[in-house]
Amino acid sequence: MKPRRRLPVVLGLCSFTHDSAAALVVNGHLAGMVEEERLSGIKHTREYPGRSVAWLLSEAGLTAADVDVVAYNFAGHRYLAGVASSVPFLLGAATRGRAVPRAASFAVVHARYRHRMRALREMFPNATVRGVGHHVTHGLYAFAASGYEQAAVLIVDSLGETCTTSIGHGSADGRGARYRVTQKISDPASLGYVYGAVTAHLGWRRGDEEGTVMALAALGDPARFRNVLSHAVQVTRTGFVLDPGLLPLRVLRHGWARVTPAFTLATCPPRLPDDEVGQVHADLAAALQERTEQVMIHLARRAREVTGLRLLCAGGGVAMNCVAIGKIIHEDLFDEVFVPSAPGDSGTSIGAAIAAYLDSAGMIPAGVTHSCYLGPCYPGFQPGPAPRTGLAARQIAHAAGFLATQLAGGKIAGLFQGRVEAGPRALGNRSILASPLLPDVAARLNAAVKFREPFRPFAPVVLADKAADYFQLTQPSPYMSMAVPVTALARRTIPAVVHANGTARVQTLTSGQNPFLADVLRRFAGQTGVPVLINTSLNVKGKPVCGTPQMALECLASSGLDGLLLDGGWWVTR
Repeated sequence: MKPRRRLPVVLGLCSFTHDSAAALVVNGHLAGMVEEERLSGIKHTREYPGRSVAWLLSEAGLTAADVDVVAYNFAGHRYLAGVASSVPFLLGAATRGRAVPRAASFAVVHARYRHRMRALREMFPNATVRGVGHHVTHGLYAFAASGYEQAAVLIVDSLGETCTTSIGHGSADGRGARYRVTQKISDPASLGYVYGAVTAHLGWRRGDEEGTVMALAALGDPARFRNVLSHAVQVTRTGFVLDPGLLPLRVLRHGWARVTPAFTLATCPPRLPDDEVGQVHADLAAALQERTEQVMIHLARRAREVTGLRLLCAGGGVAMNCVAIGKIIHEDLFDEVFVPSAPGDSGTSIGAAIAAYLDSAGMIPAGVTHSCYLGPCYPGFQPGPAPRTGLAARQIAHAAGFLATQLAGGKIAGLFQGRVEAGPRALGNRSILASPLLPDVAARLNAAVKFREPFRPFAPVVLADKAADYFQLTQPSPYMSMAVPVTALARRTIPAVVHANGTARVQTLTSGQNPFLADVLRRFAGQTGVPVLINTSLNVKGKPVCGTPQMALECLASSGLDGLLLDGGWWVTR
């Protein structure tokens, strides 16, 4: 009998770009994943995720020398294709001035990739270090997390090497798994580039505050700039193209404008971050959002046509546009649409690890499907009676019932329990909770707790078996990934979670997914008759979701939270 082959230890990395993260596969199981910002406190950090890697290896009882494969979330050699593809742009009047700088910028990124691979080989001397195609990492993660046996996969982001959009086909059974890209769209046609460019033009941070623009869109009239956006982003039979006269050719360097003077002339002057938000900004946001939804529906329809499948997985940064995902669901193109908890680049650390493990073992590692609580936990943390100046703590015997009573009484509370979530949404382990029955709760949360724009909506979490009473939802929504219309009951009883467009970005919850939060919801419903709470992330504007107890205590001390519930039933107040 041949000796059984040892399963590889695989470290997946997202690093050096934005949203750095690490994931580890040990003994054929996803041991964990954590975003570096949750440990460093630097939102969207691009630094090597050293804290994340150290935690993963320590939890597994391993060192860097034990890692067999380091899988990086870009196949950097493919950036060279961006050099060659720049040549035809020399022929166009609207692209000629950027063709050479574009080519040079792709060559520089390729050189940086080679340097980073050398650095990783030095950090992990016994490992094979390999790059994985960026859209493959997105696609494999989205598919593996879904648990589907077969599905179409739609990935839409800003840029992965030279690819911006891809349609894939995932399949898995007891014998193994396979993922293949069946169609892709290359730069400069990029929906993520467009949304980021207009976000920056409207005065918010590209790569961070696109969600703010999506929220603002509900207050605008898309008709005002509909023709501009239709010309800027033109649909083709198999995809879309951009008009370089409005959205200039991308150069991978800072300082190159992402909209043209013609775009500004046709819309509005660029808004500065501290400028007042006017109706013109809302109208431009609305036109951008409408066009994004139209193109996303077109791409989803194309994915159905190419694969012939009735299940869809979506990923990439644009898949975080929950309104567009909701519109795809409404079109009834698919029986179900799945978006993983970390559809942006941090999730590609998991996808890269899956790709490397799949190549070695022929199957997807265990522990990926429907998993979102993957980061560090701190069950032994003891805040003591005075955890820091100005704060007091006491231990509660029946924490779920106590918290439900506090919320029913109008308190706004932070909840810090268990392992930190993977992805941008707080899903009950690093959350701020509030009653949706309070008439001024949204204004209070925005002004005194989150310190953000007054038009920003708040998401509800609802017991899954009661979701249909409040939301027009035909499938589970465990990760707040889809905005759906609300029912008349919701409009009447919980208007605080209903956005201006009549939708809510809902999280459906079962006891199996998060036992403690489900218990809180049941007890809150017992006291109020409503099985719904506001659930927003435990952070303030500009800061990442709190990954450590110390970060959570700082959030309490510096915001308008009424209290913070920690693991072990510790209730901390100011």
